[in-house]
Amino acid sequence: MTQKRFPSLSLSSYGAGWSANRRIAIVACVVTVLLAIAGIVALLTGGGNGHQAPDTAAPAPADSPSSTEAAPKPSSGSGSVSKPPQIAEPVAYAKAAARMLWSYDTRDTSRDQQLAGMRAWMTTETKYADWASVSGQVPDPVLWSRMADQDQHATASVTEGHYPSAFKAALAADPSAITEAYIYVVTVNGKQQIAWKKGGGAEERAVTLAVQCRPNHDCALAAIAPSVTQ
Repeated sequence: MTQKRFPSLSLSSYGAGWSANRRIAIVACVVTVLLAIAGIVALLTGGGNGHQAPDTAAPAPADSPSSTEAAPKPSSGSGSVSKPPQIAEPVAYAKAAARMLWSYDTRDTSRDQQLAGMRAWMTTETKYADWASVSGQVPDPVLWSRMADQDQHATASVTEGHYPSAFKAALAADPSAITEAYIYVVTVNGKQQIAWKKGGGAEERAVTLAVQCRPNHDCALAAIAPSVTQ
């Protein structure tokens, strides 16, 4: 008998959490001085030719958290969600963020704790933060409860992280443009190990993140791009 597969916190459907209004705001704020460079605009708006991550895990349902859902602040903390590292280098921070996004443990972490833990990684500059693109990765309360019933949990490993070619081309064309918001685009590849009662498996993962790293400050997560761009 085939083991029933339970949905995971998959980033293969990250486009669902990217609100139209927030996407427009990010493009306007982050890419204002790069409008002439089609590559970077396409990169941040999801209109580029970057490939999608393999859809090997069940995506979050359509009724997953809305774009306006606030991050809970439970008194019990953030469960098993790792704390953001004090890193000032974009690629290193993006790799750590991807590992966090691909890891969870419903055995000792509630959905509210998961959201609160993820929120701690976000930039505090609301002008650039797209919380909807991040919170949209967490299944709705009913699905999270089903996952918890099966003790579902996941760990992740990162194989590499890099700046997409479109982003590097944009920086080469206008190196000073990054000083508007100091937001860097980084693509991370890795693997997610998922386990539940009497089952488990491994899946390849890929995600493109927007990471803010201002000079003399630790980096912070700004957004998850709607598509993976290499």
